[in-house]
Amino acid sequence: MSKTGVYPVFENKFKIMVNEEFAPIAEMESFSVAIDGQVQEWTPFETEGWVKRLMTGKGLTISLSGKRCVGDTGNDYVADMSFKTGTDCNGKFQWEFPSGAKLEFDCVVSVTNPGGGDSINVDALEFDVMSSGKPNFTPAALAASLSNAAAKTTAAKSVN
Repeated sequence: MSKTGVYPVFENKFKIMVNEEFAPIAEMESFSVAIDGQVQEWTPFETEGWVKRLMTGKGLTISLSGKRCVGDTGNDYVADMSFKTGTDCNGKFQWEFPSGAKLEFDCVVSVTNPGGGDSINVDALEFDVMSSGKPNFTPAALAASLSNAAAKTTAAKSVN
């Protein structure tokens, strides 16, 4: 069943694919989302000087900030990208909304802060996850039915 109404931000869940499975990224404290739309503009004679526009492309960046948590699968995976380049920074990312909807996409991970601070601080981990291609959005109702079907399949396999 999908959730409605207001909700606390901590109900958002972020996961990164590690070894063919999505792993949560522990100890994240905040996130922000930026959608970069590419808009084409033109001014044909019939609009009498008024501009026409069309959204021709989009890009998505999710910036996450939290603490470095050595030993957590997702946190370690992201931190290990700190000094990598090229396709070694490619991955797959999942954002699960409080409603149960999911957004999954191929991504490029850019670690912007692999640690540091005052001696009494907890070490930081900050990074951007940038979409690479079109994301796949699964509405809450469909995500719930897919999850139920997967649970039934798993239960059937364990009985056999």
